[in-house]
Amino acid sequence: MAVDFDVDKISATLAAAYADQSRRHTEEVWDAVDRAIAGLDSGDLRVAEFDGSTWIVHEWLKQAIVLYFLLHDSKTIEVGRLEFFDKVPTKDSWEGTGVRVVPPGVARYGSFLAPGVVLMPGFVNIGARVGEGTMIDTWATVGSCAQIGAHVHLSGGVGIGGVLEPPSARPVIVEDGAFVGSRCVVVEGVIVGREAVLGAGVILTASTPVIDVTVSPPRVTKGSVPPRAVVIPGTQAKEFPGGVFGTPCALVIGARSESTDRKTSLNAALRDFDVPI
Repeated sequence: MAVDFDVDKISATLAAAYADQSRRHTEEVWDAVDRAIAGLDSGDLRVAEFDGSTWIVHEWLKQAIVLYFLLHDSKTIEVGRLEFFDKVPTKDSWEGTGVRVVPPGVARYGSFLAPGVVLMPGFVNIGARVGEGTMIDTWATVGSCAQIGAHVHLSGGVGIGGVLEPPSARPVIVEDGAFVGSRCVVVEGVIVGREAVLGAGVILTASTPVIDVTVSPPRVTKGSVPPRAVVIPGTQAKEFPGGVFGTPCALVIGARSESTDRKTSLNAALRDFDVPI
């Protein structure tokens, strides 16, 4: 993390202020919050990062975001002929960043969009990070603290959930090269693995069964989609007092080919498995 302050000192200040309301309105806390949010906005800091084996959540940065909301009052924000009323300003000064923002796409201050990102009329919330070359298509939303990798495609109407509290909670993570089909919903800290393909309408929560139907018996997991998996929405029978009904699940029906590049592999996956996007 390329920052010009003592991370241990600032994180301790934020933790104390988060736990004790009486400590919040001090110059030290304001400064710590401002530095943390500025670091998220510039991309020098991130809420979660991969350490080579697992995703690590930096709780102090989520605490900084919560404190930012508590310390600031809503005010009128004018953007050209548009007007908002909120505690967090929108990102601005896009020219020279390498990011394309199509009206009325909005990213909040405290989020980071890497060069090559295209933000159609969608929304990126505070604390979120979007990797280079990623497409955020029309009406897609990236929730607070979500981590979206490089060269990801979030199709129209995709909902990526956000999370601020508890600070230890893992945000939604979509790893590099993944394709998320139209109207998918991914929430509650689910990890979508590298180069995975989600067909249109897949809903993933922490408790959604992810069923690999390419093996017998089927293999059931929750909370993550394997790298390069091709996934479609499905249902499984569950008995209730009123009868047996289908409940949502996600079906792993195959994998992207290792022998082709990302673009070719994606097209092949959609063609071979007849996956709607």
